[in-house]
Amino acid sequence: ALHRPQKGEKLKLTQQASKQAMDALERHIQTHTSSGKILRKIQELFHLDHPIKKIEVYDNSHIQGNYCIGAFIVFNECVFEKNSYRKFTIKNKDITPGDDYGMMKEVLTRRLSPSKDRQPNGSSSLPDLILIDGGKGQLNVAREVLKEFNLNIPLIAIAKGPDRNAGNETFFTPDHLDGITLEKHKEVLYFFERLRDEAHRFAIGFHRSKREKALTQSAIDDIEGIGQFRKRLLLQHFGSVKNIESASETDLKMVEGISASLAKRIYDYFHPN
Repeated sequence: ALHRPQKGEKLKLTQQASKQAMDALERHIQTHTSSGKILRKIQELFHLDHPIKKIEVYDNSHIQGNYCIGAFIVFNECVFEKNSYRKFTIKNKDITPGDDYGMMKEVLTRRLSPSKDRQPNGSSSLPDLILIDGGKGQLNVAREVLKEFNLNIPLIAIAKGPDRNAGNETFFTPDHLDGITLEKHKEVLYFFERLRDEAHRFAIGFHRSKREKALTQSAIDDIEGIGQFRKRLLLQHFGSVKNIESASETDLKMVEGISASLAKRIYDYFHPN
């Protein structure tokens, strides 16, 4: 049988837990109600034929053409569906480094083509709306991919404003190739910014991890005598490749498994004469 406290500290804890649960439920209802209104407003503003439940938001990232990646996030049933987020390492060697259009085409093709890559995490549903971080060029690339696979999914591209200022974005659709702004519809503008920023956060996080991994591999793996075990010891001790690079021979010798001769070899690798 369930015991319900009637007094004392246990009663206070039960009341606090009940209040927290009710507050969480109220926030959940408010979020869904607010997001539902905004989704209906988007359908109205962009003259979409069907209600919006699922949105996929795409972004690419690279540094001067290196470590090229793409990613998308999913907003479904008024919440971010994080287990459906996807990230892509750009594989096409024919893409010119830093070609945003080529990167976008590859990511959309891999996501939307009728193959195992089409459904993230086994989900069989395609989105009701695709939002792309970019301008008219990225929009046209997406249109080509949809046409290739005979898909009719609404597209919106969100381009950053002058000086990349938030709040001054321009939106492009197949019906608005000259672009429109949403300054009179702030709630929709902020909603799109929130989606764009989440996609950017996710893509940047993946890009940073790939860059750090590549740096680790290139900076340590070329040193004779450094295998996976010693590399792990060094990174655990110093925290990063940058700290290993700046360490003295004495500091390096303090790491378990690093002999005096190996410490000198590591030091000389990062400090050539």
